Amino acid sequence: MPRKEKKWVVAPRPGPHKKLDSGPLQVLLRDVLKILEKGKEVRTIIKRGEILVDGRLRKDHAYPVGLFDVVTISTIGKNYRAVPSERNLSFIEIPKNETKTKLCKIVGKTIIKKGKLQLNLHDGKNILVDKKDFKTGDSLLVEIPNLKIIEHFPIESGIVGIVTKGVDVGKIGKVKKVEQATSKEHAKIICDFDGKEKEVLKDRFFVVGRKEPAIKIN
Repeated sequence: MPRKEKKWVVAPRPGPHKKLDSGPLQVLLRDVLKILEKGKEVRTIIKRGEILVDGRLRKDHAYPVGLFDVVTISTIGKNYRAVPSERNLSFIEIPKNETKTKLCKIVGKTIIKKGKLQLNLHDGKNILVDKKDFKTGDSLLVEIPNLKIIEHFPIESGIVGIVTKGVDVGKIGKVKKVEQATSKEHAKIICDFDGKEKEVLKDRFFVVGRKEPAIKIN
């Protein structure tokens, strides 16, 4: 949002994304996408059930929208995806056939009853799986809103990903090597960005496909 233009601004409500990594629906529609000019008008269309996030109706104007969320504005037939950029998040328009899929990063794993494995995803969602070959840092291409896994992208040499924070945010590169964490250093990814190798913290790298991104991200 432009500085000093508004005295008050809506803050994202506690939800699936961290406050500093997301923005409220009202700000997205009014100030970023500029669908409407007035906050009251935006709140009206949200309450009418015209906005979907990841395939589900959201009627809270302060609902937090974060990385790789899919926002659909049903009345005008427009669809957008949140992607990493120098401004933290940018929103790109996507075709209708991509509104049913989303990339999610595995940020944690939990063993629950009967030996089931619960995958904890970056957007607050959880998925139960039987297989144990999923690792923290891997990505999943899932159907939304039912979270059916379409494809699993392990974080390994040759895979393609995007930087989500730091000086290289928004850059897409190919993994050359994964360096595990030590007692003194965080886990790192050695990446090839158009012929130039750079180190990226593993926490700031998001796998998006095998040889190329599985979905539109720029």
